[in-house]
Amino acid sequence: MSRRRRGSITIQDVARAAGVSAMTVSRVMNGERNVRESTRAAVREAIDRLNYSPNTAARSLAAGEATHIGLLYANPSAAYLSQFLVGALAGARRAGCHLVLEACESETADGQAEATRGFVQSGVDGVILPPPLSESLPVHAELAAAETPVVTVAMGMPPAGRLNVRIDDFEAAREMTRHLLDLGHRNIGFILGHPNHVATGERMRGFCVALEEAGLDPAGAPTEQGYFTYRSGLVAAERLLARTPCPTAIFASNDDMAAAAVNVAHRKGLDVPRDVSIVGFDDTSPATTVWPELTTVRQPIAAMAEAALDLLLANIRSARSPGAPADTERVLEHELVLRESSAPPPSPPARSRKTAASSSRLRQSATSP
Repeated sequence: MSRRRRGSITIQDVARAAGVSAMTVSRVMNGERNVRESTRAAVREAIDRLNYSPNTAARSLAAGEATHIGLLYANPSAAYLSQFLVGALAGARRAGCHLVLEACESETADGQAEATRGFVQSGVDGVILPPPLSESLPVHAELAAAETPVVTVAMGMPPAGRLNVRIDDFEAAREMTRHLLDLGHRNIGFILGHPNHVATGERMRGFCVALEEAGLDPAGAPTEQGYFTYRSGLVAAERLLARTPCPTAIFASNDDMAAAAVNVAHRKGLDVPRDVSIVGFDDTSPATTVWPELTTVRQPIAAMAEAALDLLLANIRSARSPGAPADTERVLEHELVLRESSAPPPSPPARSRKTAASSSRLRQSATSP
């Protein structure tokens, strides 16, 4: 009999087959002594005959034991991960469950599958997947095979019925781009996030739609590929600021890359925001440790982690009774945080005006009789 078939047998089925109550079946499985031997034997025979594989999470919750929730992570941004862990730990403490952390350092499909397999075998009752593992097919395949409840975070387009917590990345990026447009910027550079992340596409889409709404051609906007890392932000910003004409503003898809762009601008002798505005996304620690502090989109990362844990626990508890949890997705509010790194675009440099005036006088002199 397959795992899926075994998982479809409930404690109520065992109780009916043994002619006892579900509570009595629970007592037998928990090894309690106040059960007659004949009843115990009947229950065990029914368990063996039905090939019943009890849901460990449901058993823990029914017995008042702490549930073990796994958190499998591989985020390249230490600032993002730090906020996420704060929220997850706070949620676990409030819910009275144990949080088990595991890093997945491999970027290969086989490596991610192996790490997930080992994590599931450690006995976790459910798993939280923050990005980028929230979109890893090998990870999801292993969790599905083990029938382990899972909740994803920041997965833009999850399959129907999957537990997921996110913000509206599209609308958040659209609002940030509108902010730059309202300041007067028309030559706005964009640094994309990792190409394998749904959030990257949603933020790029929001950027492009805002440009179209302002009557600009998104195809003409200077863009560079990033990977949500500080180093990739350095490379992308170098390329953007080497263009002619140079963008008057840069929108980076996260704060790590935006902070890197500020570094590159300073190294090139550019003032932020007088010469170039630079904005980010997430509102993690780099947003307020870089100078000037970043205008950014505040993504409630800690609150998203707490919401993910709550959603997962509700799903695990629902396994004790028929029916799915009331909700499978929660979309949290984002916020545009305006700081010192964004301002109107610079006027034409005085040097350029002087050069133009000098050239005009030379032309007049050359044409004079």
